[in-house]
Amino acid sequence: MSDFDTIIKNGLIITAADRYVADIGIKEGRIAALGQALGNAAEIIDADGLWVMPGGIDAHCHLDQPLGDGAVMADDFHSGTRSAACGGTTTVIPFAAQQKGQSLRAAVDDYHRRSEGKAFIDYAFHMIVTDPTETVLKEELPALIEEGYSSFKIYMTYDDLKLNDREILKVLALARREGAMVMVHAENADCIAYLTELLEACGKTAPVYHGEAHSTIAEREATHRAISLAELIDVPVLIVHVSGPEAIEQIRWAQSRGLRVYGETCPQYLMLTATDLDQEGFEGAKCVCSPPPRDEAAQQAVWQALESGVFQVFSSDHAPFRYEDPKGKKLHGETACFKHIPNGIPGLETRLPILFSEGVIKERIDATRFVALTATNPAKIYGLYPRKGTIAIGSDADLTLWDSRARTTVRNAELHHDVDYTPYEGLELTGRPVLTLCRGQVVSRDGRLAGEPGFGQFLECGKPQPARPRGEAKGF
Repeated sequence: MSDFDTIIKNGLIITAADRYVADIGIKEGRIAALGQALGNAAEIIDADGLWVMPGGIDAHCHLDQPLGDGAVMADDFHSGTRSAACGGTTTVIPFAAQQKGQSLRAAVDDYHRRSEGKAFIDYAFHMIVTDPTETVLKEELPALIEEGYSSFKIYMTYDDLKLNDREILKVLALARREGAMVMVHAENADCIAYLTELLEACGKTAPVYHGEAHSTIAEREATHRAISLAELIDVPVLIVHVSGPEAIEQIRWAQSRGLRVYGETCPQYLMLTATDLDQEGFEGAKCVCSPPPRDEAAQQAVWQALESGVFQVFSSDHAPFRYEDPKGKKLHGETACFKHIPNGIPGLETRLPILFSEGVIKERIDATRFVALTATNPAKIYGLYPRKGTIAIGSDADLTLWDSRARTTVRNAELHHDVDYTPYEGLELTGRPVLTLCRGQVVSRDGRLAGEPGFGQFLECGKPQPARPRGEAKGF
């Protein structure tokens, strides 16, 4: 009889804290042993020359999210988790979004119907709170947090999503009482609306002007306000998809004062700039997202914040809209004002390879920081650690084997999402995941799907357990 179901031999194991060569024994979907000469297994995987890291956790992505404006997302839980698995991700956390006037419980129930039997990898839910009524705050939200939905997102912009400051304070106070993690989309809605009106009046409606309307000042002000409101309540918050130095400075300032303020950024703020919005015709719509890509100086500031510890999480913010689709980027036609273009960029499958190639291989960050940003920190912040996000005895056997020397070129035709483009077309990368296991089962091999829909399980999240951020490190 075999001691293990699977043994992964001879790999260089890399966690958020350590690097060492050892074998991994897997039994019934969990890591049962770490060591040398572990014994027999039904399957032996030789990882000689490969790096073995925890499977990625994409803690901010949008899949099959209902929208009120007629737009339709290209990826559901089938195509989205298929794409994630082929990019080295083993857990995704998309959003059950409350509609104005709808109960939060109804949104969660609907999202379970949308996900049932489709996922190739494991998944949890964040919630989006848009209508914090007394019933939501006193009954629904506390019960849902207790049931394993321990994080939710609030917006400071978008008319159909945003909360005012009084509502934000009420939601933050509930999060403090119930032990939940609050994610904040921080942009000043009135600043954006004012600038949009001025640009429209001048006939400046092309996609490139989306970047001007979504000013860095609007992001900076909202980030500072979100931090101040959280400080008043004394509750942790995470500022999502941070685009540049103005917001980074606010987060760093808060962290240097010992506040529990966490930061997240995304591939688009490392790889794209405002010039990508200024393409011929309507092509710039492909890169419309909020906040928008900034300039090269902002890119460098984001890299520095990743390295220094200002950011704890690196997510895709995958928001999949097809370009050639009347329910996608062209919802209102190619002559529509930028304000009508559905916001979002696809990135589930390319998130890890981009950060690995541009960060680890180019020595902007080390491999342990890569693991922390893409797996361990998200697991801790969103209540999945140590089941997810690490390589330890008793943890789920969510593992990705990387060939650090393999070279690939990003081609949308070879990706596994249902979006008809990638903004990273033609990007040359070094390093790729060659084998990905979720709970001990191979879900992708050599960039091709190897799992089955319905294998992925819903995860109930515990209370967040992040360490204090260390953005004051290395001179900051």
